[in-house]
Amino acid sequence: MSTDKNRATAAAILPLVGGPDNISSIAHCMTRLRIALHDRSLVDDAALRALPAVLGVVEDDTYQIVLGPGTVARVTPEFEALVEQGRRAARPARAAVAVTAGELAAQGAALKQAQKARNSTPVKLFLRRIANIFVPLIPALIGCGIIAGLNGVLLNTGRLPAVVPALAAIASGFMSLIAVFVGYNTAKEFGGTPILGGAVAAIIVFPGVAKIDAFGRHLSPGQGGVLGALAAAFLAVHVERLCRRRVPESVDALITPTLTVLVSGLATIFGLMFLAGAVSTAIGSFATWLLSTGGAFAGLVLGGLFLPLVMLGLHQALIPIHTTLIEQSGHTSLLPILAMAGAGQVGAALAVYCRLPRNRSLRTTIRSALPAGFLGVGEPLIYGVSLPLGRPFVTACVGGAAGGAFVGLCNHLGIAFGATAIGPSGWALFPLLDGSSGLGTNLAVYAGGLLAGYLVGFAATWFFGFTRQMLTDLNADHEPIPATVQPATEPAVAKI
Repeated sequence: MSTDKNRATAAAILPLVGGPDNISSIAHCMTRLRIALHDRSLVDDAALRALPAVLGVVEDDTYQIVLGPGTVARVTPEFEALVEQGRRAARPARAAVAVTAGELAAQGAALKQAQKARNSTPVKLFLRRIANIFVPLIPALIGCGIIAGLNGVLLNTGRLPAVVPALAAIASGFMSLIAVFVGYNTAKEFGGTPILGGAVAAIIVFPGVAKIDAFGRHLSPGQGGVLGALAAAFLAVHVERLCRRRVPESVDALITPTLTVLVSGLATIFGLMFLAGAVSTAIGSFATWLLSTGGAFAGLVLGGLFLPLVMLGLHQALIPIHTTLIEQSGHTSLLPILAMAGAGQVGAALAVYCRLPRNRSLRTTIRSALPAGFLGVGEPLIYGVSLPLGRPFVTACVGGAAGGAFVGLCNHLGIAFGATAIGPSGWALFPLLDGSSGLGTNLAVYAGGLLAGYLVGFAATWFFGFTRQMLTDLNADHEPIPATVQPATEPAVAKI
């Protein structure tokens, strides 16, 4: 039954994006089906947003259909199968429409180029590539994080002692080798041979590095962590490219991989591991210092600014920081604070719902998007409600700042905790909370932060989210506010 439902969703989406021949590539992330289109004008945005399974649409470098976590991973394979099936059926007739298809492709390319010109700044492009390295790791981080939390509960309660070591191995195995996966993805993203990137990054976690005396100091396995792996694999890509240009083709298969691993490996052992280790330690120390001394003010700033960071695409810079903190201490203390931005967003949306009782279309949008918002998927509320309205987006940030201030204050008072994985937010983050104050205390503080975000976001939007003219214009039955907003990027960290 579930497969039929997912296939029905895919079948409903396909004609609304121009059919199989209008699609050049398909991918998905945590919440979105990402489609590269030949001709953007063939997409029926309004009909897509009206589909029950679609939570919203977003345009960036690809056309992104928000389906929500879990759903998107099931719909995407069905969608890919339907596209391939449609292409096979159309192949006999394709020659007769070659000119028309070429014209459509040219139009689509022009539209796509214009779109990219607005969003493709060097900083955003670089951060997007960094996100592409870490986002594929999120499912494993979530799964291992939840298992680690379950193992902690069993360990503290003394139940099932025979199972605890097994769960510890399952939860920790991935994290002990995460540098290898980062190296593999880095090489893949920057155009190198992925397995060579993984091979160089594996040096960082190899236990034998403890026997190496570099400059009078002994290395520690894992020193430098994911940052060292990223740097090592990036270097390997450039060494490989240099070898491909200089090494004769007859011996390329032997010489290039050998020199790539050797040169990059030596640079990693005698340089990058020390440098990346120092940076990783500084990140961990700064995060601890910031929350222990900055308290409520630090939480206010972090919680209040996260939504604008998402709008600008700069939130992707936080992904390696979160991963580094998880690698060091088992959790990232920043994520519960940043997740408060989603609480402010939910509170603001509830206020909009109450302030506009006669705007049936907007209230319908909010009703359909709120369940996902409570679970930390905030794109439908952001792009369909608060951002197009303007003021409610600002008041949502105020709610996020209030929730962040509450969690930051508790951290300053000694209740320090974090999330064992990145990706989930809202209520979905509860199973991933971990800290030294005990599970009950951690849950209570996080719930208190969410409540503060909801209430302040609601109150700020109720009193300051609308001008009189806005209330006059909006408090009537209008067409739904467009959910397609420019620019927007995938919030790979902290689904809000």
